[in-house]
Amino acid sequence: MFSAFAPFQWSLAHGRSLLLGPQGLIMAIVNVTPDSFSDGGLHDTTEKAIEYARLCQQQGAHIVDVGGESTRPGAAAVTALEEQERVLPVIEALARDGEVVISVDTYREETARLAVAAGAHIVNDVHGLQREPAIAQVAAQTGAGLCIMHTGRDRQKLPDVVEDQFAFLERSLEIAREAGVADEAIILDPGFGFAKDTDENLELMARFGELLRFERPILAGTSRKRFVGAVTGRDAPDRDAGTAATTALLRLAGAAVFRVHDVAINRDALVMADAMVEARLKYSARIAAEGQNSR
Repeated sequence: MFSAFAPFQWSLAHGRSLLLGPQGLIMAIVNVTPDSFSDGGLHDTTEKAIEYARLCQQQGAHIVDVGGESTRPGAAAVTALEEQERVLPVIEALARDGEVVISVDTYREETARLAVAAGAHIVNDVHGLQREPAIAQVAAQTGAGLCIMHTGRDRQKLPDVVEDQFAFLERSLEIAREAGVADEAIILDPGFGFAKDTDENLELMARFGELLRFERPILAGTSRKRFVGAVTGRDAPDRDAGTAATTALLRLAGAAVFRVHDVAINRDALVMADAMVEARLKYSARIAAEGQNSR
């Protein structure tokens, strides 16, 4: 039986792996873009992005997620070549450091293949393998970790938010498995904010435990999203405290990895949530032992 807090060894490219379950992990967002919704232009050169990625690592990030195309609604599309010119030099430099685990945020098969060759360990696809399904073959052939995200964009959603998660992600999992991606390489992302309004995002948080029926570790990407602003009344750059609250809540609900802009505040929130998880598990074990002893 799957347990969100039991040890799970996430298999990654280049012989790396990450232990998920007992402690939540931080994935730092490194947008090498001029137009991302809250940090566009801050890390839009190779040098700035590398420096920021290293800072995130120092602050406690376990993974850095390098992206070269904004996914905010209405963002201008970029060519594959533009995306690659942005992300590949950053990935190559971080890979030479040899310490932090590197993720590439892309839905393009070609970019994913080049990124893994440059040293990336994880492919993070915001279209859930359903825009360029061949991206699954990259993961299968290279052994890269694969993060499969749900999206409601450019399609008709089901009325129930959790039913729609299963309808979309089960198809994505079929694509991955048909390509030969190992189960231990796959984690899922419910895609907070991607064609979901405030009520839908909050319901998805409230019902997060239902997603554990996938029996896969789950990544939560709520950082600075519009629904956090709707609840807190804060503009995007000022939503980190609200984001940290969602990090703690979703960790307690079973999320394993947290994709965030501000590593430090979310790391603190995660440490507190992990302490609560450990306390819960100890209490449950003690009650179980007392029950055995009373028989």
